[in-house]
Amino acid sequence: MKSQPTENVPTVIERFYHWEKTTPDKVFLRQPKGKHWKTLTYQQAGEEARKLTTALRDLGLAKGDHVAIYSKNCYHWILTDLAIMMGGFVSVPLYSSLTKEGLKEVIDLADLKAIFLGKLDNWGDRTSVIPSEVLAIKFPHYDGNAEVTVGMEWNELLKDKMPASDNYVPLLSDLWTIKFTSGTTGTPKGVMHIHRSPSWTMKQEEETNFVGLMDLPEVRTFSYLPLNHVGERIGIELPSIWFGGSISFAESIDTFAQNLQAIQPTLFFSVPRLWNKFYLGVIEKIPKKTLFFLLSLPLISSFLKKKIRTAMGMRDVQVVGTGAAITPAFIKEFYKKLDIRLIEAYGMTEVCGCITYGVGDTPDDSVGKTIPYGEVKINPDSGEVLMKTPFLMKGYYKNPAKTASVVKDGWMHSGDKGVIDAKGNLKIIGRINDAFKTSKGIYVTPNPLEEILMQNDFIEQVCVVGLGIPQPLALVNLSEIGLGEEKATVENSILESLQKVNKGRTNYSQISTVIIQRNTWSIENDLLTPTLKVRRQQMDDQFRAQYLGWHQDDASILWV
Repeated sequence: MKSQPTENVPTVIERFYHWEKTTPDKVFLRQPKGKHWKTLTYQQAGEEARKLTTALRDLGLAKGDHVAIYSKNCYHWILTDLAIMMGGFVSVPLYSSLTKEGLKEVIDLADLKAIFLGKLDNWGDRTSVIPSEVLAIKFPHYDGNAEVTVGMEWNELLKDKMPASDNYVPLLSDLWTIKFTSGTTGTPKGVMHIHRSPSWTMKQEEETNFVGLMDLPEVRTFSYLPLNHVGERIGIELPSIWFGGSISFAESIDTFAQNLQAIQPTLFFSVPRLWNKFYLGVIEKIPKKTLFFLLSLPLISSFLKKKIRTAMGMRDVQVVGTGAAITPAFIKEFYKKLDIRLIEAYGMTEVCGCITYGVGDTPDDSVGKTIPYGEVKINPDSGEVLMKTPFLMKGYYKNPAKTASVVKDGWMHSGDKGVIDAKGNLKIIGRINDAFKTSKGIYVTPNPLEEILMQNDFIEQVCVVGLGIPQPLALVNLSEIGLGEEKATVENSILESLQKVNKGRTNYSQISTVIIQRNTWSIENDLLTPTLKVRRQQMDDQFRAQYLGWHQDDASILWV
């Protein structure tokens, strides 16, 4: 097999120009407001983006200037991204959940010339961290969201502007974007990717149909995970533009379910926590034993599957991705019963998305085989997963030392520990840095313990900790099902799960206590990342002082 896709490949913005010209009246963007949807065709989206490109040029921006987007997902986000590419600028997409301090930190690192301020939950006094020399432009206000109090108005800026008539095409070697990581530990790092990276990911799929996008009769997507995250941008925005599809959005958390049901996407990407919530929502209505029995009956199964999938918004879905964190095997097994094959996408921002996909007959406890043109190997000394791909980043922005520490001889050091089976499937054991040392000097890897506990339907989230104490603890958030049950029922069920986890383990690696925390972990209290992964360091920072007392308590389950 070739070591990389053909060099003769269009850029992303060229693909948009193609659809703008050949399918001008096809709906490209859908934005809900109540029961109504605002739609933009390829021609309308192109005209608006071209006006924005003209406006940015008139404001003095030049090729290569850095432009940030600070907003939740919406159609203005996509229009801005298109305009940035049309003008030859470099996009710097930011998490909308950034605090004032986090926003300042990234602005200071990114050398911005302009920043777009959009659909946000909070604004507060963030105006004070926008430098006067950085042009601020705000999206039209979205009802139910924060009022941004700084910046030029979008509509005023574009008023009387002529759409840019040139079809600017960047070089494949030009810088496309700088993606700042979510900063689960330490200072966020600006991952630099050139235009070749997204183009090659799509060319790879065209040549191999590895994921199955070429089999879709229509690319119809629903975008709600942060668009600055590599999974959403490469997995949703990019194929929608590349294959002339459509992108729809959610109006709010409250309308998410009805918006998704209205769209019924053919391509969908989510994270393990959301797949788990969907799963818990189904079995809350139909007990698991009853559901599985009904699904085993040929005359009922087909009707029931269609009804459940339609209610979930998954009626038409054919390519279904899961990623950002490792998806438990039992979740994949559940969705298979509904004829939904979750394709695990394992990778990182630094490799522009994925290095493996769980396609075909991939075992449910693995993340699948290496992508075409990619390589994976295991460091024999540390067990670390090493990656090599033509989509590798150009480096961390203005941080060559950090780049050199993770990219060695062309291999990206992932920080994950894994093994490869005889058929070439990669299994991730956990983050190397997630392992913690107990007071007995023994290292414990939390991920396998967590996956067993997660099989309890009363548990929605779990984080195994234990730094510096004799045995591990399990911090837990209950699911809606668990919250609705009697306390004694929940405790008895979790005790059974605890016995299952500890069976066959030496005493020092057994979980001594399960701590059921009444406060929900969230992005707002800094215990979850924007892609809903647990921040282990923050768990330790907030609760470590209580670990030993919890461990020494006589009760096996504590409610705090």
